[in-house]
Amino acid sequence: MAATFYDQISANRRNSFLLALLVVLLLGALGFSIGYALTGSAGGALATTGIAVIIGLVMALASYYAGDRLVLAVSGAKEVDEVSAPQLMNVVREMTLAANLPMPKVYSIDDSAPNAFATGRDPKHASIAVTTGLVEKLDREELQGVIGHELSHVRNFDIRFSLIVGVLVGSIALLSDFFLRFTFWGGAGRRSSRDRDGGGGLQVIMLIVAFVLAIIAPFIARMVQLAVSRQREYLADSSAVELTRNPYGLERALAKISADREVLEVANRATQHLYFTNPIKKFEQRASGLFSTHPPIVERINRLRDLTGERPLGPQDTAAMGELE
Repeated sequence: MAATFYDQISANRRNSFLLALLVVLLLGALGFSIGYALTGSAGGALATTGIAVIIGLVMALASYYAGDRLVLAVSGAKEVDEVSAPQLMNVVREMTLAANLPMPKVYSIDDSAPNAFATGRDPKHASIAVTTGLVEKLDREELQGVIGHELSHVRNFDIRFSLIVGVLVGSIALLSDFFLRFTFWGGAGRRSSRDRDGGGGLQVIMLIVAFVLAIIAPFIARMVQLAVSRQREYLADSSAVELTRNPYGLERALAKISADREVLEVANRATQHLYFTNPIKKFEQRASGLFSTHPPIVERINRLRDLTGERPLGPQDTAAMGELE
């Protein structure tokens, strides 16, 4: 039986929160083990974790309030209106009404590679940036699908959700770096030696656990963060279908953009997670499948086909798309 977009929305939201919970648990385990290894008490362990989260939160607040302006500036985006971009503004306004959202600021990026992204801390402070190539190469239904996807990111508070996960992942990296540097300079070794003489066996065990977690936790946290990003892309696809009631437009847009060989020069690793599809193509030197922020195009299309009951893409289709996405 074909799934509904409501089923997909519920599943993707559940998966996102489970992945976020995994990062929380990882931070808790790392913080507690490091804190206990350094202080020998549960209170010190909790304090260490709290300090790392606070520092990470302070660092993230700056990007939360100013990050959208920085991303738009780095991308070379220029604000447009009904006079300079009538078709684009009309589609954005149409999808905004369907999503029951305030009208976002709309920007254009002068680049022939078709792509788009949304940014902003909440629906009242949202912006959508669209490349000139997207408007030129997509028909109206396809453009509706892309804009619906980006507005779904706004409606689902994906920027805020990603920021929370980013704070947790940053806190894990901060804790790990601090502990490994501290251990390198011998502070933890001298302390554990004294505690061994005094019978602090549990602290020695926690020191070993903390050392192992400090090495592997940042990598695991980064992988989970990327998995969260991919789940939010699936969620935005399903939500876009809810807005447009037309999975075919979004499916054609995904296929057309994945087949386009134009390289989006203004995109980089810091901003690639924002875009509708991964702007860094597989054939580029800067590409990395291991650290991909987006799900495979084929998988996204097949999930849309599941909504309509169509057969999944065949091996020949997937091979052709897989070379470019």
